[in-house]
Amino acid sequence: MKPDLAYARRVIEAEAAGIAGLVCLVESAAFSEAVRRIYDCRGSVIVTGVGKAGQIGQKISGTLASTGTPSHFLHPTEALHGDLGRVGPEDVVLALSHSGRSDEILRLVEPLKQREILLISIVGDGQSPLARYSDLVLCMGVQEEACPHGLAPSVSTTCMLALGDALALTVMKARNFTIEDYARFHPGGALGARLITVGQSMWFKRGEALPLALETDTVQEMLNKTASLKRRGAVMIVDGQGKLRGIITDGDLRRAMTRFGAEVFARRTADLMTSPCKRVTEETLAAEAMAIFHKYRIDELPVVDAQERPVGLIDVQDIVSLKIVQ
Repeated sequence: MKPDLAYARRVIEAEAAGIAGLVCLVESAAFSEAVRRIYDCRGSVIVTGVGKAGQIGQKISGTLASTGTPSHFLHPTEALHGDLGRVGPEDVVLALSHSGRSDEILRLVEPLKQREILLISIVGDGQSPLARYSDLVLCMGVQEEACPHGLAPSVSTTCMLALGDALALTVMKARNFTIEDYARFHPGGALGARLITVGQSMWFKRGEALPLALETDTVQEMLNKTASLKRRGAVMIVDGQGKLRGIITDGDLRRAMTRFGAEVFARRTADLMTSPCKRVTEETLAAEAMAIFHKYRIDELPVVDAQERPVGLIDVQDIVSLKIVQ
């Protein structure tokens, strides 16, 4: 079998042309209104569709949910058998159907209208029943499929996906959805590891008891203050205003004991501390914290607020547990 690569190229060209034809649609008043209604939605955007359009709908719903717009997919058949209870009065329904004549979708119209739930449709035929019954219609125009028989959804579903992305990402931009916001919805995997901040990580617990001592304390006073805390590899040294002045690690203490012997317990923490010391804030990316650990070969890193007061202490093993290191 020799593949027809010229035909494969025509498939790509047909789908690209279909997407290009959507430019006028996204510049229309209907598209702007759809964006506004989704942005203003106080419930969820319920996406529905059947067959290949339903599979595209699941992806659109996922994109909405991951970019700041609560959303879930509702299969029209399941909706007709009780799952319509998942649709609330403040929700918006986004229905996908190229023909606009899918029975499963049309049977949802009446119960949605009875409950006065906003219905937005993405269709190919602007004169179809679904288009006529919708509150807002995004009409792509009837697409000629790239399938050799003109049957298998290809151009139409590609256009639906592109239009759904345009909706979701335009709303995302209107929300001023940040990288940090995105990270909160993607905590797992490599993406979450790259984007998660120190303050968003599971091992950062604001308000926990911290190993702190004053720069005027003796080493013995420092040990007394921190003895009851969970095991830490370092103590953060602060001044009278609570601002970070330095850090004393287990290694610093061992070296000082070797040098001064028993006299070390009477010495001031200021004599032993490393000052100034490296530090991060809650907004620092965890990946940046890991880079500091590696570059300076340290194991403990203070977390400070805007006034340079300690609010946390992270360990290199905490960062490794996030699997940031590939």
